[in-house]
Amino acid sequence: MDMLVNLYRLPEYKAPENVKIARVMPPDRHRVLKWVREQFGEGWESECAVALSAQPNTCFIAERDGACIGFSCYDATARGLFGPIGVAKEERGTGVGRALLMASLLAMREAGYGYAVIGWCDEAARFYEHAVGAIPIPGSEPENTAYGRMIRFS
Repeated sequence: MDMLVNLYRLPEYKAPENVKIARVMPPDRHRVLKWVREQFGEGWESECAVALSAQPNTCFIAERDGACIGFSCYDATARGLFGPIGVAKEERGTGVGRALLMASLLAMREAGYGYAVIGWCDEAARFYEHAVGAIPIPGSEPENTAYGRMIRFS
């Protein structure tokens, strides 16, 4: 299922202490892609690579003590689509994901979007609903979304 977020009504939010959220710098591309692939696989690495190819790029990272602990992207699979987002297992539940989500959604609003679609978020639907008031989009089963066009061979 996809969800819809009104970017004009985003809540205030600050990153957790000692966490830096920043747009990825081009010289860091290779390190970010390597980290995403190791943590989340080739699919998300591919989406992240597209986000990092935009100018300005549409990928944010979270770091603590010089280590990458999360990333988020938008406009990767489709324009106006938020995701993917991933946080290192040991950092989940600490507010890092919410900080990355907010950085991306605020950037989308600054780029002129009024609404954002959060793609394929079945498992995280409650998180998005609570964090930014996202609502389910009726009829947005994966086969009826941008992801429905994915190649299905191995």
